[in-house]
Amino acid sequence: MFQVIGGRSVQAARVLAPRSAVLVEAVRGRKSRTDPVAKSKVGRIKVPPPVDPVEMVVLKERYGEYQMIMRALRWQKVYAVLEFKEEMLRKKYEEDTGSLAEERARQEAQEHRVLMDLNHLENQRILKLTRTRAARNCQRKEKEILKLQEDVKNFITLENLDQRIEEALDNPQNYNFAIDKQGKVVKQTMLQ
Repeated sequence: MFQVIGGRSVQAARVLAPRSAVLVEAVRGRKSRTDPVAKSKVGRIKVPPPVDPVEMVVLKERYGEYQMIMRALRWQKVYAVLEFKEEMLRKKYEEDTGSLAEERARQEAQEHRVLMDLNHLENQRILKLTRTRAARNCQRKEKEILKLQEDVKNFITLENLDQRIEEALDNPQNYNFAIDKQGKVVKQTMLQ
């Protein structure tokens, strides 16, 4: 199932192995979780090694000192960060309220004026484009209305219905025909 690679050729095997293969390095002396307990270890009861009480006291003292030192270092780091933040806020406050603030306000006002002028010019340009587009649309609509008024003269109404029927019967149209690639009528059937 898994491709096991052992020894010193791990890098070469990774290069030569197919992409879909799962590479598992063999570990000496270990077995998987599903392997049963060895026969020689079946009845063994694990007894923890005895702890020397004097050594335990020394270790607890050292660990307490270690925790105290680490706590102090952490708080020192927190205080350093807080001091840095306080310094940055102080600088920002001085910039906001001092002579730099006046200079910045003057620059912002000038930049705002320039941007407003650009905005005004752009609005003028867009207004001209909109007016020309509206004029073109108006002319196109007028042409459509005139064309519709001309087409109304050719509509079939109740007054000219009999006349149009007579014209259609007198001039029959045959749309049943074939054409070639050049568009000429090749074959046309006769009307009945």
